Amino acid sequence: MSLTAWLFFLPACFAINMAPGPNNLLSINVAARHGFMTAFVAGSGRLVAFAAMLVLAATGLAVVLHASELFFLAIKLVGAAYLIWLAIQLWRSDAGPMDALKQDDASLWRIARQECFVAAGNPKAILVFTAFLPQFVDISKPMLPQFAVLGASFLVLEWFAIALYSWAGMHLGKWLTRATVRRWFNRCCGAFLGAIGVSFLLVRRSS
Repeated sequence: MSLTAWLFFLPACFAINMAPGPNNLLSINVAARHGFMTAFVAGSGRLVAFAAMLVLAATGLAVVLHASELFFLAIKLVGAAYLIWLAIQLWRSDAGPMDALKQDDASLWRIARQECFVAAGNPKAILVFTAFLPQFVDISKPMLPQFAVLGASFLVLEWFAIALYSWAGMHLGKWLTRATVRRWFNRCCGAFLGAIGVSFLLVRRSS
């Protein structure tokens, strides 16, 4: 991979990182309810899932995912079901006092696990790693080092995206002192997550 190819990769990749997908919506909601650091640190959960996907892409299992309708369908269904379940939980969540919200079930492990499951069940993320990253790989050179550079770049840029969305969610939190506003904020996030979950069912494999 040439330096020019890597420089082209960076802005294109960051645009993907910054797209308002399910994990970024989750970071906004978590930061608004529990603060910047909770959302930022818990965002490492998605990095674990993305790192695993990158390893699969680099070792060739991505070919199997492209070739198998059954595997791809299973990932779509599990990811869609989890997001829709998460959306229902947000829609039904009680808008209690702000202090109670910050204490209620704000476990870093629980939120990081949510981030990981949402990322792992996102078929669009799989398509990014199996169709987008290989576009920048020079097949005439060793592929694993190239995937390592591209993967590391993706993860670093993803962490920047986590920080930016968590920062945005933290400032939204200032508007959430009223229970009614919090309730509708949760419902809006839930509706978006639900819509994304349904959209997962419409994702087609790359030919």
